[in-house]
Amino acid sequence: MASLINLVILAIFAVLLPSIAMATEHIVGDDKGWTIDFDYENWAKDKVFVVGDTLVFKYKAPNHNVFKVDGTGFQNCTVPPINEALTTGNDVIPLATSGNKWYICGVGTHCSEHGQKLTINVTESSTAAPSARAMISSGYLVFMAAMVGVAAIIV
Repeated sequence: MASLINLVILAIFAVLLPSIAMATEHIVGDDKGWTIDFDYENWAKDKVFVVGDTLVFKYKAPNHNVFKVDGTGFQNCTVPPINEALTTGNDVIPLATSGNKWYICGVGTHCSEHGQKLTINVTESSTAAPSARAMISSGYLVFMAAMVGVAAIIV
């Protein structure tokens, strides 16, 4: 009976773990971080952003900050009220919903003259384009199915 319970627990982990393990932490700008005169459009173009992922904006505070804005605020580099700024220098933003997301730096002319702004499109995990994430996930499921099969034989 205890072996059956262990098998059920293993099966539950096999189903739940891929969605937890597959979330990606995107360091905005990679090793350059969140800074001026960097092409964030080019940085984001080949990346797949999925609900459950996170964005991490790394920069030296107070030289920069991060504001979440709408499309118009992004186009015009319109800075929201200062109390809406993220200012830690290691700002983590969970991507909780799908759709377009826009971020700008509100310091001086960093957005308007130096291109310190980022736009991304976040997809639902079930509608994401096939990627390395999908291949890893399917490989993981095959591995876990094999583990459950071996456990069933042993029990």
